[in-house]
Amino acid sequence: MPVNRYIPEEIARQLLRTLETSAFKTTYEPEKHRLVVTDNAGQDQLYFRLPLTISPPNLKSQPDDPVHYVILLVQSGNCALGYFENGRCLDHKVFRSYMVRKKQGKSQIKYLKTKGKSRAGSRVRLGETMEFFENINERLQSYFEENEIHRIAISCSKTLIPYLFSSKIATPFTKHDPRLFKIPKHIHTPIYEVLLDANRFLLRGELIYEETNQPLIDALLAKTDYLEKYEFDDDEDEPEW
Repeated sequence: MPVNRYIPEEIARQLLRTLETSAFKTTYEPEKHRLVVTDNAGQDQLYFRLPLTISPPNLKSQPDDPVHYVILLVQSGNCALGYFENGRCLDHKVFRSYMVRKKQGKSQIKYLKTKGKSRAGSRVRLGETMEFFENINERLQSYFEENEIHRIAISCSKTLIPYLFSSKIATPFTKHDPRLFKIPKHIHTPIYEVLLDANRFLLRGELIYEETNQPLIDALLAKTDYLEKYEFDDDEDEPEW
């Protein structure tokens, strides 16, 4: 059974340096911002998701180079997005829209696929849906015009993606932008606190491995400050970083 272990950014940086000087082969997967660590036989031993503030290993960047990124969380009728520098939120915005049919609890977009948009209420919801994505892209445009963006962390359902990219106000990146990173975490209804929670998640590294590889993980973490600073008893809750 796979194990998920979270580590703070400083330990992730140390672990990255350890892996770079080890005999293990590593492959970087940009779409998941993670390293796949394999042994000499080519068997996967570890998946290491990097904190968003750590640049990809193949870039010639310095550890102190600032990382600018945008987090975009979109659900039917709710959106929270923000601009971040090195983990700090410098600007954010929350949008809400009348997109959900109250009786059915179904978004207007899904309803259009079956019943059309003849009723007045449907037309209102559709209009608000269009305005919803225009507002999102307008704020995104301002972020990209005023700042150099290195990463785009996004959580958006497949149903809503076409509306994001077909808005009258263009999205300042394409569907295949190499900076895009799908957040590997369930996101609750997007509000400011949820945006900050997603940011805290993205600032941590994540180790994903099979239980049989626990000795390897322990050996790698022993070469960092993890055991000295962050080790905790098995019966204690995982600490917040």
